[in-house]
Amino acid sequence: MKDLLLYIARNLVENPDAVSVTEIRREENDITLELRVAPEDMGKVIGRQGRIAKEIRTVLRSVGQRDGLRVSVDILDMDDAG
Repeated sequence: MKDLLLYIARNLVENPDAVSVTEIRREENDITLELRVAPEDMGKVIGRQGRIAKEIRTVLRSVGQRDGLRVSVDILDMDDAG
């Protein structure tokens, strides 16, 4: 799951080396993925009116459902520590 999000995000941004994903297991079947990108790449990951972010979340939710997982994606810039 984490690798899929890294792949998608790195192909969208100008600075792929700044992309990182942290996986947080809330419960056994509940995962939150925190996507961090450089501040100047936020627009590329979010898209107009949040369309790209919505599609990223849709893809990851669909893959998660196949494995019986509930997946959520939080998009943060590198300045958001913690």
